[in-house]
Amino acid sequence: MQLLRTAKEIEDMKWALRRYGSERDYFLFVFGINTGLRVSDMVPLTVGDVRGTTHVVIREKKTNKTKRFMLPVKLREEIEDYTAHMSDGEYLFASRKGNGTQLHPHKLIDYRALVKAGEVLGRDDIGTHTMRKTFGYAYYRRTKNLAFLQNIFNHSAPSITKRYIGITQDEIDETLKDFSL
Repeated sequence: MQLLRTAKEIEDMKWALRRYGSERDYFLFVFGINTGLRVSDMVPLTVGDVRGTTHVVIREKKTNKTKRFMLPVKLREEIEDYTAHMSDGEYLFASRKGNGTQLHPHKLIDYRALVKAGEVLGRDDIGTHTMRKTFGYAYYRRTKNLAFLQNIFNHSAPSITKRYIGITQDEIDETLKDFSL
């Protein structure tokens, strides 16, 4: 799965999800690109876990490590809007079937919504990892701090993080072009 590299690609995906998906699909995407969490770590969240707070603590499914992450201000505004008519005990990304039960990350209907939105935009490389990779790429481009990103992703080595977010030799060379001490 590929990432979205530009603000236009991200805005186009948001538009496609709003147009061809549901508000939940749109919010899942926004939440994912702003936190860098895996879908399997987003699915168990309840409204009470994220509403009215600046930080959330989870136990990652893949690594079983505890992770504390900050909710950016703009995301907190999106959370307030999205959860305005929801109770604290409801799942943030409840299934449309099964009376608001938790989605199963491996049977995620949202995956189909992401793929469909990608297809509408002429892309066949969009999936659930697109959100995490997009976050990582944007974070790295903004901060140039690979060590922090490695820590955020709980990767064991910087090389894994670089490969995951698609940092190419050309991009590395570009950052060194005007470098001088």
